[in-house]
Amino acid sequence: MKKNNRISLSPCLRRFRFYFDLLRRTTNDYMFLTDLQENMVMISANLVQDFDLPGEILYDFDKYWVPLVHPEEKSVYQASITKIIGTQAASEHNMEYRVKTRKGEYVWIRCRGRVGLDRDGKPYIFAGTMSRMAQRNQADEVTGLLNKYQFEHAVKLALAQYRATNEGGAILVFGLDNFKIVNETYNRVTGDLVLKRVGGIISNVLPQELTLFKLDGDEFAVIYPGAKEQDVADVFASVQSALSRPQDLDGHQYFCTASCGTVFYPEAGKDYLVLHKHAEAAMDIAKREGKNRNVIFSKEQYNRWVRSISMRDSIWESVENGCLGFSLFYQPQVNAVDQRLIGAEALLRWKNPKGRMVAPMEFVPILEETKLIIPVGKWIVEEAIKTCKKWRRTVPDFRVSINMSYEQIKDLSLLKCVEECLERYNMPADCIVLELTESKIVADWSFINKQFDAFRKMGIAIAMDDFGTGYSSLASLKNLSCDIVKIDREFVKKILENDFDRRLVQCVVDLCHSIGIQCCIEGVEEEAEYELLTKECKADSIQGYLFGHPESVEVFEEKFLKMEKEV
Repeated sequence: MKKNNRISLSPCLRRFRFYFDLLRRTTNDYMFLTDLQENMVMISANLVQDFDLPGEILYDFDKYWVPLVHPEEKSVYQASITKIIGTQAASEHNMEYRVKTRKGEYVWIRCRGRVGLDRDGKPYIFAGTMSRMAQRNQADEVTGLLNKYQFEHAVKLALAQYRATNEGGAILVFGLDNFKIVNETYNRVTGDLVLKRVGGIISNVLPQELTLFKLDGDEFAVIYPGAKEQDVADVFASVQSALSRPQDLDGHQYFCTASCGTVFYPEAGKDYLVLHKHAEAAMDIAKREGKNRNVIFSKEQYNRWVRSISMRDSIWESVENGCLGFSLFYQPQVNAVDQRLIGAEALLRWKNPKGRMVAPMEFVPILEETKLIIPVGKWIVEEAIKTCKKWRRTVPDFRVSINMSYEQIKDLSLLKCVEECLERYNMPADCIVLELTESKIVADWSFINKQFDAFRKMGIAIAMDDFGTGYSSLASLKNLSCDIVKIDREFVKKILENDFDRRLVQCVVDLCHSIGIQCCIEGVEEEAEYELLTKECKADSIQGYLFGHPESVEVFEEKFLKMEKEV
């Protein structure tokens, strides 16, 4: 039933009544026309009906409208209206906010209006439309949480609040660690259930006044007005603790920690797109730095991240062009007893498109993350065998050590690649040694040993690299069937002053010898270190700056093979 509280129209509204009635018959949007000098509004019948307003003609519209606006958007709405009406210029109102319907439900509306000026330049009329936003744009279908569109809207509201009150805050973007494994292990349906469960877990530990949003993929977000670093640290600690235990879902066990990127506004940006981009970058850095941690955005870190993204594209291009820009440097290995050259470790180097040599610690992790280490690793095998063939003309038993990551070993085509390369260059299997470089992430030792056993049956030796650092320890020695253990520089650098380190190296070498494993000591830089390692510790081979730095093929030949020829 049409409501009308029988208020007489002001002359201004009466003048426009015909056009107002004509226009409202052409649209389903809500319409309003306000006489600012009389504070009287004329609204369309559907607005009266849907929001249970007293009538189509009202004095002081905001008296009835503001109580219906959602509490989270109320102050921003009022600030916007006050600003445009108080401005002595033709200004525009454009907002998205929630309003309570006559059924008691909040719906999102988009409101657009414009202030008109009279002949004296004073605001005298405010006209516009309101339209409901589609319900599907509000909630994430999987978790039921507000979705990325509402997150964008909420960030814009927070920025508007900052401009009104000068109080900033924080935005936290969470990304689940290893969520891909859940989908791969089970299925997409289980993955969706996990997302819903995780969303509930995070929501339950957030402060009551905060809202959790669901973004794309496995990402969630929180806006925390007024937050300081300690507030953010407390929130992340709560989330970290809540996700620290394995969860059970319909008989399936899963374990998902979360990495977080945090930006503070306005310091990190005064625009939604900028803030979201910076938060995503900080979260990506958190994942790269070990996962299950929070990284607060900084310009320096972001610049490094941007360089890393750019580097990914360049590396892809290099690989696509036959590993253009990649090269191998070789560091000599000598017999510990007589210092005779017996081989070298092949070390990967890369020049970017500008011709600058990039540090391995920058580009190797990218190769691992993108799985490009697999094609590049096969290129390394071929280059190393080809080079070894040439150098065996000078040193008949010369062998090249090639680093192999866990990702490469998992590639079942690697064995065939090595076989084909050896056959193509007519080289025996003992010309190469495969070094496992990432024992810390090995999840299935039986699989790795099965892979390596196939290489060993061919006559290829297996080495454990960096023994004594990180997770590469006695447990790895117990698990991995290998022929050579490479003891890390960490044990060597204090061996002259630390009796414990000397005895430890001695015990490791003795243990390895007792089970038929050779020992190569890495990082030997001083003559005194060499003397101790050979005479007391009985090392089999030595690698370190004392005998040579990593060199290009040409320099290696000039420095080391030319000398062997002369001998």
